[in-house]
Amino acid sequence: MKILLVDGYSDEPAGLGVPPYIDVYPRYIAGAIWSVDSSIEVRYVTIDDLRRDLTILRDEWKIMIVIAGVTTPGKYLKYSPITFEEIVRISNLARSRLRILCGPVARFGYISEGGDIAVDPSIFRRYYDLVISGDPDLVIYDLLRSSLDMGKIDPSEIHEDDSLINIFAVKGSRIVVQHPCYGKNLIAEIETYRSCPRYVTGGCSFCITVRRGVPLMRDVRGVVREVEALCRAGVKNFRIGRQADILTYFSKDVGKLEFPRPRPDIIERLFHGIRSVARGLEVLHIDNVNPGTIYHWPIESIECLKIIMMYHTPGDVAAMGVETADPRVVKINNLKVSPEEAYEAVKIVSKLGDVRGWNGMPHLLPGINFVLGLPGETKETYDLNRDFLKKLLENNIKVRRVNIRLAAVFPGTPLWAHRDTVYRNLRRHRKYIESFRYWVRHVFDIENLQRILPRGSILKNLFTEIHDREGTYCRQVGSYPLIVYVPEKLELERWIDIIVVDHLPRSVIGVPYPVDINRAPVKLLKKIPGMSEDKLRTVIARRPIENAEDLKKLLGDSCRYFKLR
Repeated sequence: MKILLVDGYSDEPAGLGVPPYIDVYPRYIAGAIWSVDSSIEVRYVTIDDLRRDLTILRDEWKIMIVIAGVTTPGKYLKYSPITFEEIVRISNLARSRLRILCGPVARFGYISEGGDIAVDPSIFRRYYDLVISGDPDLVIYDLLRSSLDMGKIDPSEIHEDDSLINIFAVKGSRIVVQHPCYGKNLIAEIETYRSCPRYVTGGCSFCITVRRGVPLMRDVRGVVREVEALCRAGVKNFRIGRQADILTYFSKDVGKLEFPRPRPDIIERLFHGIRSVARGLEVLHIDNVNPGTIYHWPIESIECLKIIMMYHTPGDVAAMGVETADPRVVKINNLKVSPEEAYEAVKIVSKLGDVRGWNGMPHLLPGINFVLGLPGETKETYDLNRDFLKKLLENNIKVRRVNIRLAAVFPGTPLWAHRDTVYRNLRRHRKYIESFRYWVRHVFDIENLQRILPRGSILKNLFTEIHDREGTYCRQVGSYPLIVYVPEKLELERWIDIIVVDHLPRSVIGVPYPVDINRAPVKLLKKIPGMSEDKLRTVIARRPIENAEDLKKLLGDSCRYFKLR
């Protein structure tokens, strides 16, 4: 049997599968298939592969499985998730196969951008033989074991424990060798648990994560064995990101408290275990942290964050769903924290993690998420959001990034009953939204980045990804890596270091480091920090400069940015 696995890329509040990330869906599904029969041929392709060559669909595949679904739309540098039209078109071109659709789109519905009302997932039953609203790996496992008898499976079936997940995760690890970023900048998303501890109160009005019900924790040994298997397969970069709050992993209070007490002993076991098996590890980051956990349990949270910083790599981000700084919106939408509580949580992480690491980035900074358009919003909401960020600047509290999302409305969430209100808010408040977004990008972002990475900062291990006009975009591998624009066309898919020379909204401008003092053009030399007009004239007149002593005499401390040959 041959199975074609099409990755249309997923992006959820807890889980990212847009390259260079590979999410759990393709790995678990491949593991489920090979758990039934290790001889089955599974070919993994991405939607970008099909965009380039649709003849892939003509091959003799008995089953085609499509993974799709974006529930938290973002900005993507090089790759873009599958569209509604592509989901339908692929199905029509593969009518002779058993066609399966899974992932967030099959469970929650389709949206193309923030502010959308989701298309109900039932519509895809017109185009696919099986639309899996449960856990894709488990349903496909049952389907193969039943010899493809559709009458014997439940498309909504979900895992009741982690026993099969741990098996599938290990067996499916070798699918990574087929990923387009394999051997380059590939990073694997690792799942520790599902759902959100706030399910006891219903969770945030818009959130789909909490709709999974009672959190299902994965055993530490299972997670560590998966990382070990991925390392053997050649993966070097990991994000422990597929959970609502890493600090509440295996808390004894899950199911009892809205904000469970963190367990530093478990966090220690997890990260020590990962480090002990991941010999060639290059990046280890986290993702979601609930600011409410930090506020209610500051001592335990700080201890957990210190443990994470002991084992992780610099450039890490603790993404926090602040959502709004308007207390009224917080109450109406059952959000996590008040503005005052959010501020304290952000401050704790920023002060703790603002230590520069070997790659040039601070070890661990908070990331802030805002969601706009929620019920209860007024013009004052946007003033309060701006005031919240101003307070961070005034008190020198650094954040890695601010995400601004328009509320997306999905069936099954409390927000679904208020979808007309969301639509009206987004339309009525459009000018406030645009004004807030402009201020964040052109005032807050730039001032914040100037503090995180002053001119002259050196960033290491950036991967050159795409060309744009006369320049190159590159990034480090990691959780929300900073985009760096280099104003010259560099060879793609290679690793470089850069000097930060200017700041833009959400990004910086850099030049390759070190600079060849004797060959660099004048326009490049002008960008180097500390290069005055007098020094520039002297350097040009004295070139070629032959030794390091002469270089230091000419440029002083700025000589550290240069090489002689």
